[in-house]
Amino acid sequence: MKVTFQIWRSDSNGGQLKDYQTEITEGMVVLDAVHQIQAEHANDLAVRWNCKAGKCGSCSAEINGRPRLMCMTRMDQVPVDKPVTIHPMKAFPIIKDLVTDVSVNYRVKKRIKKFKPRKPDAADGTWRMAQSDIDRVQEFRKCIECFLCQDVCHVLREHDLHEKFAGPRHMVYTAALEMHPLDVEDRTEDLKKQEGIGFCNITKCCTTVCPEKITITDNAIIPLKERVADRFYDPLFRFFRLFTKKN
Repeated sequence: MKVTFQIWRSDSNGGQLKDYQTEITEGMVVLDAVHQIQAEHANDLAVRWNCKAGKCGSCSAEINGRPRLMCMTRMDQVPVDKPVTIHPMKAFPIIKDLVTDVSVNYRVKKRIKKFKPRKPDAADGTWRMAQSDIDRVQEFRKCIECFLCQDVCHVLREHDLHEKFAGPRHMVYTAALEMHPLDVEDRTEDLKKQEGIGFCNITKCCTTVCPEKITITDNAIIPLKERVADRFYDPLFRFFRLFTKKN
């Protein structure tokens, strides 16, 4: 069956959708179709990909207006009675065609305080941790850095506040550190001032598009917001904080 695709062709100076037709067969994903178009009609079509297994996060794009991984979007799940549109991620500058410049994410990640373990609590130099505490942070480790959550976040998508709001991916990264049973670093002030957690109004759009099904809003962002609220807006907590250490 022949299917029409409208693929964004551009460079940093602008661009437009261009129509392509290609034959779709059983079992194909959108990335297969893009590669087929690349081979048959547009050898210079720029598209980023690597593993084709939903684990590298490279082939992020907007398919019919929805941020998704092209390698995990099956053609039998996409309506083909009208052209299938493929745009690059809107929240990032376009390099060429479907490839965007996501380097701001790596700059933001570098400024987050790294893991700082507490002193070993056993004679053999190891630590003791409750399994429930370990399980809590394992969810956040599933992030493949596809940046679809960053792309769909309206704070970044509509207002371009990358330097003021770290975004959901980095809230997940921070949560993985903050909630780690061994970590003793304090990032609460950075969450408020540097990462701009106050910009998030918990619409849960980031959770909706996550291919790894990480519950970003409920399990990462809201608990971090609570820590910031306790520290800066709860007078009793601020008083007792003077006499306690981070757990």
